[in-house]
Amino acid sequence: MLMKRRHFLLSSAATTAAAATSWAQASDRVRVAVIGVGSRGSAHIREMLPVQNVEIAALVDPDGNRTEQNASVIFQKTGKRPKLESDMRRVFEDKSIDAVTVATTNHWHALTAIWAMQAGKDAFVEKPVSHNIYEGIKLVETARKYKRMAAGCTQRRYWGRFRKAIELLHAGVIGDIYQGNFFFPGRRDSIGFKETKAPPNWLNWDLWLGPAPMQPYHENLVHYNWHWFWDFGNGELGNNGIHMIDILRWGMRKTLPVRVHSTGGRVGMNDQGQTPNSQNVTWIYADGAVINGQLRGLYTNEPMRWDFFGTKGHLQLQADGRHVLTLGRNKAPEPEPEYPANIDHMQNFVEAVRSRDANHIHAEIEQTFLSTALCHLGNIAYRTGRDLRFDPTALTFPGDAEANRLLTREYRAPYIVPDKV
Repeated sequence: MLMKRRHFLLSSAATTAAAATSWAQASDRVRVAVIGVGSRGSAHIREMLPVQNVEIAALVDPDGNRTEQNASVIFQKTGKRPKLESDMRRVFEDKSIDAVTVATTNHWHALTAIWAMQAGKDAFVEKPVSHNIYEGIKLVETARKYKRMAAGCTQRRYWGRFRKAIELLHAGVIGDIYQGNFFFPGRRDSIGFKETKAPPNWLNWDLWLGPAPMQPYHENLVHYNWHWFWDFGNGELGNNGIHMIDILRWGMRKTLPVRVHSTGGRVGMNDQGQTPNSQNVTWIYADGAVINGQLRGLYTNEPMRWDFFGTKGHLQLQADGRHVLTLGRNKAPEPEPEYPANIDHMQNFVEAVRSRDANHIHAEIEQTFLSTALCHLGNIAYRTGRDLRFDPTALTFPGDAEANRLLTREYRAPYIVPDKV
């Protein structure tokens, strides 16, 4: 499928039009539905509960055990019991719901948010915000068309130490940045093999599968290891690599590359998983700048880190966001700066819901989509086994039918990402 160029960029006209429908008072209660209440959805609940004048009014998950467990947590904290659903479409019909947070499996992220925004809800979407590039495009188009507030869950954009690092980089402290590297140590064990069986009675298997092909149930899919199957997840690159990419892309002020290359494999594991557990990816930009990523899924004591290389120096970011800045030929690093306070990402999202100003969001959906897209490009290069050329204007691989097929998927009715949102 060929895709025409879409213009996503926020404009003052778009945000002003949205602001015209702003809430009457900042104190108005925001009623939120949390969709997907596994580990990340449970985190959304914990993070949303302290936000003032917010009610978690509904929980959605095809696993009934999870909704019951999380409803008990909310009741203990607030004295109110949220509505429980297995089918998100019932929540979208509820006009009293103002916003949703999306913490489903990856292959549901974009469609969930698209349906929610079409129904007039704002959306906070877990990373990666899409399972492929096509539906990420549709996700951003939906936010723009319906003037919805939409945020991605790349939390480090809210952390003071990372914001300080980006401030320094954008001020030119290390000069022109020609290369960014990241290293992520995964340290995961084999998932083995699980036999197919009938789905348990507490799980709505059709809803869990959603847009993916119908297939037999096995326990390596539910609940966490779906990450390592292409129908549902995006491997470690889409799981944690997006956080790494997002910081480099932000610091380097980059969007989409013109070339991508990836190597790796499911090293040292004979199991049911499909995605690589160790992967190296290089993204090359039109101006010659490069982003290099390494994900190590076996055993290493190497620390997680980001490195920015510029014409005047080098800045390394550690896992907690602390800086090591070295300038010129100096052997000793510069003194560590003072860091601003962290910003609460759920509070930030709720404030945007009230203000109707998308520029207020620190991880606005377009930015998280662009970082998600780099993950998809890296995985497409891995799956085709070739160095690929990408057209960031047409959003296709010129003359490469095999790679272009992986920009989207075959959707299973009725769970179809619409071409016209």
